[in-house]
Amino acid sequence: MAKLLTEAEIQVLMKNENVVSVDERQIIYKNEFKSFFVEQYLAGKGPTLIFECAGLDKKILGAKRIEKATRRWVTAHEKGTLGVSATLKPNQIYTDVKGITDKEKIKRQEAKIKLLEAEVALLKKVDERERMLINLGNTISSSAIFELIRMIIADNHLKNVVSYLCRSAGVSRSGYYNYIASEDKRLKREAADLESREHILKAFAYRGYKKGSRTIKMLLEDKHDICYNRKKIMRIMRKYGIICPVRRRKFKHKVTKEHRIMPDILKRNFKQDQPGKVLLTDISYLKYAGNQTAYISTILDAGTNEIVCHQVSTSLKMDFVLDTLEELRQCEFIRDKAIIHSDQGWHYTNPSFRVRAKRMGLLQSMSRRGNCWDNAPQESFFGHLKDEVDVSACESFEELLEAIDDYIDYYNNDRYQWTLQRMTPVQYRYHLLTA
Repeated sequence: MAKLLTEAEIQVLMKNENVVSVDERQIIYKNEFKSFFVEQYLAGKGPTLIFECAGLDKKILGAKRIEKATRRWVTAHEKGTLGVSATLKPNQIYTDVKGITDKEKIKRQEAKIKLLEAEVALLKKVDERERMLINLGNTISSSAIFELIRMIIADNHLKNVVSYLCRSAGVSRSGYYNYIASEDKRLKREAADLESREHILKAFAYRGYKKGSRTIKMLLEDKHDICYNRKKIMRIMRKYGIICPVRRRKFKHKVTKEHRIMPDILKRNFKQDQPGKVLLTDISYLKYAGNQTAYISTILDAGTNEIVCHQVSTSLKMDFVLDTLEELRQCEFIRDKAIIHSDQGWHYTNPSFRVRAKRMGLLQSMSRRGNCWDNAPQESFFGHLKDEVDVSACESFEELLEAIDDYIDYYNNDRYQWTLQRMTPVQYRYHLLTA
């Protein structure tokens, strides 16, 4: 179906010397132009070029209208009927059915009003539900409009109004009938989508932590032997409102003044394809039970992103960090002269920590002052922890300990990471050790 012409486009076309008359649906051209067109077309010129050379813009006419005119005029030329002029009465009004009664006209207007009201209601409903997922603007999908038209016709027992409602809603009649004819296909597709949703929800809720499309894809493949395209997972999540929380934006602060305690041996060379060679450590706070504060100290293996040691305490005393370091002795895969990298916090500049690390055969390295990027994987872990665990809901320190222990177990063994060849940290460690 060729596009409808606007009033402004009609005015432009009426000024062209090759046009006899125009309305929103039809253009009548002079016979001389038709003959000229066929002559040029048979000589090898493209139809669009011929129209544009005659001052008829393709953007106004539309590719479909040019294609139909070409086919029609060439056929008429072959039959010898090209000189027969089409007729179009001035100000002719297009109607679907001739001789409709006033009662039928009123029914049509009422149906149009109901269609517009339904469109507005659908826009509000969809906007409220999905404004965080997609930018809808002020449009509704064609399939949604077709469904509204079908419902309005069925509910009001209307006849001979399909063309009228489709034109009012700005959709094609053929598209509407194709929508009705393909109902069985849609039902099968909906059933398949519902089955996929169940699998995705199972992965989404695994161990109680919400996940994005990448994590869901990796978990389905490894745990359930189900391989979905990531785009399909994203489509199903959008369709059924399965929302993964977006990580909170945090302000970045950088101080360029260098420290004078320990050098930065690591220089952000985190990934060295060897587990136990580069260790990152840091401390972060946890707010729980209203106004209570706890602190977590972790040591992360930069090669695999695995949390190899962690301690949680209600105090920032030195023993808290030394216990984390002491726990490292139990890790059999830590290499000799491994690098332990930290920021310039007083715990890590304290002689007790430095002496203990040296006795354990660790090389100490420190980030530049105020530069969190020098310890990025460790900071990233704390970000994931606080986004995925609602520590504020813990009502006691024991409950907080249980929540942290469970998450770190999940993080190491069940949280798949795209950058680790779609493995969990523990799986990736075994992969590196056996490679």
